[in-house]
Amino acid sequence: MSRNYKIRDQEKLYFISFAVVHWIDVFVRPIYKDIIVDSLKYCIEHKGLEVYGWCIMTSHIHLIIGTQGDKMEDIIRDLKKYTSKEILKEIKDNTQESRKEWMLWIFEKAGSKNSNNKTYQFWQQHNHPIELSDNHTMQQKLDYLHANPVVAGFVSEPQAYVYCSAIDYSGGKGLVPLKILE
Repeated sequence: MSRNYKIRDQEKLYFISFAVVHWIDVFVRPIYKDIIVDSLKYCIEHKGLEVYGWCIMTSHIHLIIGTQGDKMEDIIRDLKKYTSKEILKEIKDNTQESRKEWMLWIFEKAGSKNSNNKTYQFWQQHNHPIELSDNHTMQQKLDYLHANPVVAGFVSEPQAYVYCSAIDYSGGKGLVPLKILE
């Protein structure tokens, strides 16, 4: 297990980002983003994952998470393993995916360079966990992940982006059950 996968204190909240290999813009289609949303919901319900903030961008994901169940690194490992298999299956089966051959070729090349893989590698190995030890840092990371879709030009207001927790923080109800940071 990579040292970047280590989370020192399971009692703390962490800001975690993970990206698709070569920063490929996979998450431009809702079907792939919905796999992430469904997996987050599963981990919340069955593994004790607590999500305080989240955002799915075109090539990467940001999360503010904690746990009241399984170890965080185990949850992230399982989430990445499951979503990579499901997204790759969807790419292969999707007759409307114009980038199918190109993406599968890149995922296969990346997989061949990593002895941990049998065929494809979808996610980059590292997660960049940052322990959120104070309210200022928590708010800073939450603002950052909510601003991502605005900075990218997807929406003019953070709460207008469906694949993000900003709506929950503005009084609405988003796609993923959330614990609100106080």
